[in-house]
Amino acid sequence: MDLLPVEIKVDIEGDATGAMSALGASQRLLTTRRIWFAEDRDGVARGAVPLLDSGVIVRFRTGGGPDELVVKLRPCTRDQLVGRFSAAFDAEPLTYKIEGDWTRNGRVLAASLAHRHPPGTLAAVLGPGADPAGPIDPVQDQFLHACKPDVPLDGLVALGPILSTKADDVPLGDLEVDLEDWSVAGLRFLEASLRVKPKDGDDAEEFDERVGRRLDRLEAELLDRGLTPSPLPAGKTHRVLTALTAAAHG
Repeated sequence: MDLLPVEIKVDIEGDATGAMSALGASQRLLTTRRIWFAEDRDGVARGAVPLLDSGVIVRFRTGGGPDELVVKLRPCTRDQLVGRFSAAFDAEPLTYKIEGDWTRNGRVLAASLAHRHPPGTLAAVLGPGADPAGPIDPVQDQFLHACKPDVPLDGLVALGPILSTKADDVPLGDLEVDLEDWSVAGLRFLEASLRVKPKDGDDAEEFDERVGRRLDRLEAELLDRGLTPSPLPAGKTHRVLTALTAAAHG
């Protein structure tokens, strides 16, 4: 079975603005976006996140370029990804990716199908009373129903916005890292991430060791700059959705 790219993620606690400065992001082009997630309306009313708990993420991004709607399965398995969704593809305006998602606290597989929309076109489905499932296109619907047949997409509500400030390809030692600062519902934190692609001739053990070394180096670069990787097991999506749901639940 072909090896898949891996995205490494490290959350940084504390002063996000100071961390961005310490990492040199202020010298880079910053992109500001707003992010929403869709969740089950009845679940949110109970203070729960059933869509996320089932491994399904529906995310909207606006600003800083084209609008984007992403449907993602995380975690998932290779066996679960069937038919045309067993391999990555790029067919404008759609991009389908399968990759590992590694943190110090765990490793999972994620599959995501992104649909880019003209700027400003998704705002109408993110307001009160709107249906955020409306712009999910037929290919995204097919992806979810083929690979996660029990996903209910009726009765969704949009949660957000999250203010995101992002800097891409920031040099840290011999690494190039993407930095994203998220702020919402009393939470603010920074995520540092990078992708590692398999090389020709890699076997699974060699590739896993190389990814592990990159994760070690990323954390070391952060520590050298006085920044502390978060010890919390939950990633930023879970933390933010939980906080947004608690705020909506009242």
